[in-house]
Amino acid sequence: MNHPNYLLLYVENPEASGRFYADLLGATPVESSPTFVLFALKTGLMLGLWSKHTVAPAPQAAAGGAEIGLRVANDDEVNGAYADWTARGVRIAQEPTRQEFGLNFLALDPDGHRLRVYALSDAA
Repeated sequence: MNHPNYLLLYVENPEASGRFYADLLGATPVESSPTFVLFALKTGLMLGLWSKHTVAPAPQAAAGGAEIGLRVANDDEVNGAYADWTARGVRIAQEPTRQEFGLNFLALDPDGHRLRVYALSDAA
């Protein structure tokens, strides 16, 4: 079996979430409709944003029960992403914080999905 390569997020408004992720990731959707937006990211991951009102069967979990990790090379890039995202008005749930694995911060997309930007420490 192959490794996972497709992530679906159930969202209130796929077109609005699509604009959020397009701006944040500097990516253009490869598919877009009122109920579904799809990104093909440089890492090979497919990111789908599906209307939580049209997906069947209906989702049972609320946003925020998992997170998307975005690894960067070093602490300067964590701090740079934090400054950039706060300037864009992205909701921040945790400012840059050093934890055992490294420096990171936690942001939220329009639906409350968690986005953690991190750089691993040398000891991690």
